[in-house]
Amino acid sequence: MAHIIVVGNEKGGSGKSTTSMHVATALARMGHRVAALDLDIRQRSFGRYLENRIHHCVKAGLDLPTPTLGDLPAQSPNDTDPLSQAMAQLDPDHDFIVIDCPGSHTRLAQMAHMLADTLVTPMNDSFIDFDLLARMSPEGKVLGPSIYAEMVWGARQGRQAAGAGPIDWVVLRNRLGTQAMHNKRKVGTALTQLSKRIGFRVAPGFAERVIFRELFPRGLTLLDLRDIGTEQLSMSNIAARQELRDLVATLNLPGVKIDF
Repeated sequence: MAHIIVVGNEKGGSGKSTTSMHVATALARMGHRVAALDLDIRQRSFGRYLENRIHHCVKAGLDLPTPTLGDLPAQSPNDTDPLSQAMAQLDPDHDFIVIDCPGSHTRLAQMAHMLADTLVTPMNDSFIDFDLLARMSPEGKVLGPSIYAEMVWGARQGRQAAGAGPIDWVVLRNRLGTQAMHNKRKVGTALTQLSKRIGFRVAPGFAERVIFRELFPRGLTLLDLRDIGTEQLSMSNIAARQELRDLVATLNLPGVKIDF
């Protein structure tokens, strides 16, 4: 069976599509059979990112490793939900399926979380994003899990009832500041405390970099730069590649040996 990686957070702008694209493409470049599924039916950033990649490769004559882009069927026979039907089509032929969820609560996103072997939750390094994970007092004390954490708890309970394995939940701190700012330390302390209470691992994600916005129109990732003729990588690009390497290593996915 394919290992299912779900990238979810009920807030937009946290870097879910960028994370989905880079993880999926990194796995494909390492020789794994990877499928991609975008559940954000309205915005489709992950899906459009992959479509841009396919179109650019055709136009430029490039042969870049690319995940297979799956589709949700418009109609499902025998009352089968569209997500289950899409997964049934993708699962037999792939080692990994990367699912990007919308930045809001939907039935499909809730179902995807129940399927997750690995759950990746990118969040901006602020208490605004932290509020989706936990409620805090004005004094900074963690009072308890918030709406998204409660949804993940429900998904874990559903998997347990179905006899499935546990969810390995990794929270990514995206857009970390380069300096040890007071807010950064406070968010880190709160995340560490919360992780022990509700069961997730904390990992650094991607810093804010212009390169991510520049790559999207051509569907490229950090790992494709040399393939398109970029001989000299900037220090920022090298640092971003290391962030991706660290992220994939932190996910600790089965059968993955990092070679980029």
